[in-house]
Amino acid sequence: MTTDTVGGVWTYCLELAKTLGEEGVETVLATMGRPVSEQHAAEALRVPGLTLYQSSYKLEWMPSPWPEVDQAGEWLIELDRELEPDVVHLNNFAHASLPWSAPVVVVAHSCVLSWWRAVHGENAPPEWDEYASRVGRGLRAATHVVAPTRAMMSCVQEHYGPLLSKSVIPNCRRADLFQASRKEPIIFSAGRLWDQAKNVGLLDKIAPDLPWPVYLAGDGFGAQHANTLGQLSPVETGGWLSRASIYAMPARYEPFGLSVLEAALSGCALVLSDIESLRENWQDAALCIPPDDEEQWRSVLCDLANLPEHRQELASRARRRAIEFSPSRTARLYLGLYEDLIRQQEATRKRAMVI
Repeated sequence: MTTDTVGGVWTYCLELAKTLGEEGVETVLATMGRPVSEQHAAEALRVPGLTLYQSSYKLEWMPSPWPEVDQAGEWLIELDRELEPDVVHLNNFAHASLPWSAPVVVVAHSCVLSWWRAVHGENAPPEWDEYASRVGRGLRAATHVVAPTRAMMSCVQEHYGPLLSKSVIPNCRRADLFQASRKEPIIFSAGRLWDQAKNVGLLDKIAPDLPWPVYLAGDGFGAQHANTLGQLSPVETGGWLSRASIYAMPARYEPFGLSVLEAALSGCALVLSDIESLRENWQDAALCIPPDDEEQWRSVLCDLANLPEHRQELASRARRRAIEFSPSRTARLYLGLYEDLIRQQEATRKRAMVI
């Protein structure tokens, strides 16, 4: 399994590997993007059946990445020859076109072309043509493509063409990692604050007009009115979520929303963008507002701060929905997929031997 160490894919991989490990599945996790931090290394050590192979090769969406993407491909194929895995599970696109020895599952967590369209309202410029070509080649080469929402699967096919073998498998989080303590008058949001898709500037802009303080967790954003907390550890983030009464996400683009799931498990009332992926997961358990409707965001957050019974009802609905995104369910779906692909490969080999 490949992973980056930059965003939520790391959390997704550890959550899945932990549950698979409890079922006796051994996972080799190959890292790219930047060096593994001490915190991440410690998290990985606690996962049963997980072996970590580390690199810091550039990811395919980073500036001028292709020489390092190619070097990473050589490294990954060496691991494939050495380890002889039953399944290759890629959480990036470009390396799917390599000559793997096993069936290849590609998970479409996000992509630059759909991100660009959502943020800028237009197609990505020509400097992303090489990215588009390599991603498309990888998707076509994959044995099977997974997306965490129907909305993301639709985006992938819109930008790269139809996929013959595909499925939607939601992400997950363990409910026992999150709890609701005594709720405080806090509006909280978390993520890559530098990412224009997160749209946290809207929360910063309206913060002076809200009855409660706004706290933003993440890196790379200089707020003028909201309170910034910087990059928090998972334990620190969980602490803030347990205290916050409202979790707000005005994102223009969010293929799944792992932080939303964590907030729901922590008993927060959810106020989210009215975009397809978040409606898919939370339509009946959140208030959904167009991401750039500043006046409506201001009005809804002010009203919700003054309606404790409504907040509690929203929070209860969100938690009930969140429980459905369980690691056992997600791992069961992946295990079923892996087993199907292994059987298909074995059947293909037997037919080739007969011929």
